[in-house]
Amino acid sequence: MIPKAVLMMAYGGPGSLEDVEPYLLEVRGGRITPPELVEEIRARYAAIGGKSPLLEITQAQARALEDRLNLISNDDSYKVFVGMRHWYPYIREAIGQIILAGFQQVNAICMTPYFSRMSTQAYFDQIDHAMGSCEKEKGIVLPQIMKISSWYSNQLFIQALTEKLEQGIRQFPAVLKLDGKIVFTAHSLPAVIIEQGDPYQQQLQETAQSIAAQLKLPNARWEFCYQSVGARNMRWLGPSLEETLARLAKEKIKNVLVAPIGFVSDHVEILFDIDIEAKQQAQEAGIHLVRTETLNTSPRFIEALAQIIKLGGMQ
Repeated sequence: MIPKAVLMMAYGGPGSLEDVEPYLLEVRGGRITPPELVEEIRARYAAIGGKSPLLEITQAQARALEDRLNLISNDDSYKVFVGMRHWYPYIREAIGQIILAGFQQVNAICMTPYFSRMSTQAYFDQIDHAMGSCEKEKGIVLPQIMKISSWYSNQLFIQALTEKLEQGIRQFPAVLKLDGKIVFTAHSLPAVIIEQGDPYQQQLQETAQSIAAQLKLPNARWEFCYQSVGARNMRWLGPSLEETLARLAKEKIKNVLVAPIGFVSDHVEILFDIDIEAKQQAQEAGIHLVRTETLNTSPRFIEALAQIIKLGGMQ
């Protein structure tokens, strides 16, 4: 048996309301967050239970992936480690654990299927920095790391998203009528990435089209938009979910099913931005808004991750 490590990386989130301010300091690269913004974001976490559930969900995904990999592997044994980009346990801490345990082969995967130099690449940069720091220490043998940059076109992943949307449609069939709409969403990024040739937007649109094709959804019944725009004053990828809901209300659309295909875990962008903020906007506009379930630890999604790790990419 060849022991292999998997490094599962996610964005990170505060573990308590007291963590919100230092967490924002980390996210903003050491720039002080205006007090009013700290309080606004703290209120968001208070509304979803007082902390981010992202670490617990990612750890559950890691356990499920480890079990699945070891079940289907005859020649290898796997241990899955979790590292966060902006909070504990940091990616550098996970790298240290992997090296200390003596693993020589590591598959590193971000819990976002879509590549962007502005997001995904930052995770890999942290790996390189951690490896560079360890390299300076005597007697340390560094592992070989395979970085899985994107996996949006993996067919099991597409099936996992399709299953969630199909479940949502069964529970909310009104969205397929003339006064209904399915809205795919993903986290917005600064629009400048498109001018730089970044593949993020194209990969998201391909995913939405693949899901719609599998369910034979008419083009008139679905569309794509972005959500959770950052605080920086710049042009962001759009249209936003807020703009989309406002337009749909003017078009007399009464039923909206939001499918957040840009996310694989429940966290503040799902539990607050959609479940609280977007639902409130929709209700005020006379729209009945429902959200599809997030993938989290769904069996098909875990199966997809295992296949991606075994094959080393999107195949």
